[in-house]
Amino acid sequence: RVVMVFRALQKVFQKYTYILLAFVISVAVFIFAVWFPNIPLIVKIMGHPGITFSQKINLPISLIGSIKTNFTLFSASYTILIAVFFGINIAMIFYFLKHRISKLKKKGITTSFLGIVSGVIGMGCAACGSLLITSILSLFGASWILLFLPLAGGEFAILSVILLGISIYMTSKQIENPVVCRVK
Repeated sequence: RVVMVFRALQKVFQKYTYILLAFVISVAVFIFAVWFPNIPLIVKIMGHPGITFSQKINLPISLIGSIKTNFTLFSASYTILIAVFFGINIAMIFYFLKHRISKLKKKGITTSFLGIVSGVIGMGCAACGSLLITSILSLFGASWILLFLPLAGGEFAILSVILLGISIYMTSKQIENPVVCRVK
């Protein structure tokens, strides 16, 4: 099974287009995860007339370094892992769709979608906990539920990594399956 995943990854990442796509998506997801807790600050600084253009550019760049200060080792690790898996997953899905659109199987794409959605929900820093899950739960007045979880919402990140891993596996399986049926 591991060999199958590596073969699929080799097929996908033979082309620089997919390497670039995975890289850009991974970086974008990582930056989003790191900036998300600071979006009000970024918006305020960007709109302030008394702040120079270079200061406006330097703030978001410097906030990327907050992965070291605002995140625990655990939350930084899963944030990076989710971002990388997210990028790989998207590149593999694009490859698969491009090469096998006529033989698309819902199961593989559904798992990929669930992995991606859970990846977005599960990311977060030490200060905020899980980025979106707290927002979603607080809409219903249920963010207190996170207090009873041993990792304060980190469980969603672990679930996200697992789902993204399963998604990569399922997409690899779809890429490696031949278009025709195998004879037994």
